[in-house]
Amino acid sequence: MAVVVAFANPAWAQEVTVESVQANLDNVFLMICAVLVFFMQAGFAFVEAGLTRGKNVGNIMMKNLMDMAIAVVAFGAVGWAFAYGDTVGSFIGGSGWFLSTGGFDNVTKEVDFFFQVAFAATAATIVSGAMAERTKFKAYAVYSLVLSAVIYPIVVHWTWGGGWLSELGYVDFAGSGIVHMTGGVAAAVGAAILGPRIGKYGPDGKPRAIPGHSMPFAIIGCMILFVGWFGFNPGSVLAAEGAAVGVAALSTAMAAAGGALAAAAVSWIRGGKPDVAMAGNGLLAGLVAITAGPDVITTFGAALVGAVGGVIVVGSVWLFDRVRIDDPVGAVSVHGTVGAWGVLAVGLFAAEDGLFTGGGFDLLWAQIVGVVAITAFVGVAMTLVFLGIKHTIGLRVSETEEVEGLDVHEHGYPGYGEAIHVGAAPSGSSPAATGVPAQAPSPSPAVGK
Repeated sequence: MAVVVAFANPAWAQEVTVESVQANLDNVFLMICAVLVFFMQAGFAFVEAGLTRGKNVGNIMMKNLMDMAIAVVAFGAVGWAFAYGDTVGSFIGGSGWFLSTGGFDNVTKEVDFFFQVAFAATAATIVSGAMAERTKFKAYAVYSLVLSAVIYPIVVHWTWGGGWLSELGYVDFAGSGIVHMTGGVAAAVGAAILGPRIGKYGPDGKPRAIPGHSMPFAIIGCMILFVGWFGFNPGSVLAAEGAAVGVAALSTAMAAAGGALAAAAVSWIRGGKPDVAMAGNGLLAGLVAITAGPDVITTFGAALVGAVGGVIVVGSVWLFDRVRIDDPVGAVSVHGTVGAWGVLAVGLFAAEDGLFTGGGFDLLWAQIVGVVAITAFVGVAMTLVFLGIKHTIGLRVSETEEVEGLDVHEHGYPGYGEAIHVGAAPSGSSPAATGVPAQAPSPSPAVGK
């Protein structure tokens, strides 16, 4: 010890303060959480791949890889400035291009960006699940770019960036509305404009199940997302504060459990057997539901919020199926519908300001305005984007490409070494039969992505 003291740099020693140690802890903590959120991309990839057919698995993996790459570059170049730059009329930021400014409190610009861009990529990847198995890859790249660079950052600026919604009192701790509902609304618009997969609806107009090729993939993906969410929600404390981090983590776990149990129970009652896919749906729905308020909703309140999310997602999946919005992985329901519920749940159950906890109507009103504003803005903006793509480079692959699989036609070779065309129509069959598998159909649509 004496040797260490003798050769220690006095200037360095003087710089070690409680504040500097806390700053280092905050940065390292946020970096670890950012890695967890980045790892969620693997979960999304597994969920989407598992719940679609084997002939498209390579295309799905490529999309999940590319939306992360696109988001890092696009959000760094311009999205960061739109989200966190100096406010232009409370609507959009206008400074900090190419990461020229940023950072806050103890957290450096670089660490802050690394954490925030993982959220941007999450919003983009939600969309790909709802539009799986029939979207041109180049069209996917374009809408992913626009969403990551412009549309998502504008929503962020309204809220986390200090814009008009935050001034109104809107609360969304880790993004039930900002991230998940944004992605879910974009997914709904895209799936509606794109149209259903060949074979999804019978001659009588009734929906037919098109089971994915790997339920193990899907549930492993759900569990990866569950783990990653402990970066998503606790990381949004934005500091290594043990008590606050613990509260957010426990609420997250409780909501996930509540959602999984509720969805499994509802599917069991409706179908006579506990549905694996719906249980996965419920797990993710519980996570999405609590993301807006893990810091302000009590532990068992979080379980209730998650359970309600699990019930809602079952009904939402059924509803969108009936209105002919073909969402192979349930993204619209899990992220869009339940994302809206999560935002409203803060206005109802927040420990101090919620309507049901004696706080009055003010917070709930701000949450309602937030849901309506985000839905309207993203809905209109993404409608223009998708229609623009449709009438220029084209949005949907040809019938032949869809029947034979996107792996070969879009990327040049099958996703598996030995091509597995689970659910593909046999040679010579009619397009109407495409996608109707030989095995017994699952009673529920897919797990949400």
